[in-house]
Amino acid sequence: MSQTVQFQLGRCRPWIGIALLLVFVAVILAACSPIGGPAATLAPGQTATPTPLATLPPAGIALHPAIPADPFSLFAFVFTPIFQALFISLVAVQQVTGSMVIAIIVVTLLVRILLIPLYRKQIVSQKRMQLLAPELKEIQRRFKGDRGKVQEATQAFYKERGVNPAQGCLPLILQFMLLIPMYSVFSSGLQNYNPNGMLRVFGIQLINLTCPSAPQIVAGHVTPCINSTVFGVLDLSQPWVLFTIGIGISILALASSLLQLFQSRMTLPRRDPNTVDDQNTKIQRQSMLFLPFISIFYGGFLPAGLFIYWIVSTLFSLGQQYLIIGWGGMFPLLGWDPPFARAHKPRFPVAIPTVDPAKRAANSVLTQTDERAAKAATTIRPRERGGRQGRRGRRR
Repeated sequence: MSQTVQFQLGRCRPWIGIALLLVFVAVILAACSPIGGPAATLAPGQTATPTPLATLPPAGIALHPAIPADPFSLFAFVFTPIFQALFISLVAVQQVTGSMVIAIIVVTLLVRILLIPLYRKQIVSQKRMQLLAPELKEIQRRFKGDRGKVQEATQAFYKERGVNPAQGCLPLILQFMLLIPMYSVFSSGLQNYNPNGMLRVFGIQLINLTCPSAPQIVAGHVTPCINSTVFGVLDLSQPWVLFTIGIGISILALASSLLQLFQSRMTLPRRDPNTVDDQNTKIQRQSMLFLPFISIFYGGFLPAGLFIYWIVSTLFSLGQQYLIIGWGGMFPLLGWDPPFARAHKPRFPVAIPTVDPAKRAANSVLTQTDERAAKAATTIRPRERGGRQGRRGRRR
């Protein structure tokens, strides 16, 4: 991660912290609830055992829009419209195609298409910050030791160039905020025995599923109304764990982590072998190697459908970034620097913001800085210095 991207994330840090907190609360609330395993089927002649309502797991209570009565229900109430939009779209596509995997892919693409303008602003903002990095570093050098002056000059510089670093915050926030209802769609909607209540909007039943009138519980698990099992073995509403080594390892989580790594490398500027990164930049580049792999730890308890959503969304981001910033810092990769990456030009390149003369003249901070630098340049006499040093050397 470059210094400019790091600064942009710093500007977004308070909002990202709030979004992460909401995601964390949603996951914890879901983790504290009894969650059934894969859908069980009734054997011939076997009947479901009726269970008292008080002992039913969440999947055995029919879904309905939340009513704000306490902090937790208020939290659910706020996300109910987003949940319904995603859930209704997912069920509608699944009813037409007959495949839950196709439904997840289609819904993910629809969401990303709607958010193209916002994500484009984020990518362009990051690229502009990278292009302006040398000038920002020069401002920091000129006012070294005066933190207030650095901030004042930096803000004046952004205003002069018409750049707003906060433009990249909203897509990052939406990315985290969408995880909450998406997680609920897979963990609650697809596991519930009767989700028809969430398929009703303003009293109109948009989709009417044929669900049992009472929950059927077999071996302690509630039989869901929607069949989210694909290939006969993979239940998208449940975690898909291949093996366990202290934590559950999922192939989908591994694939998601690798794609996030590629996406992160593409956001970096191309590395110049003739320049040496400072210590801060080295640390940031190294952190990009392991931060994407944090999602591997989620594979043991997050639904498999959520990882399919994340994989498709990341692939879409890779395509969007390729059109705007090209390969970025993807190469060299393990010493491999292909010619097609070196010669590639983005389809929609980002130009460095130019200086507006009118804004420059009205910018007292940067104008004073330029005058000070010009005056300092006129007082330096390199030949005379060299001559005196030469004479001293001869005297010795």
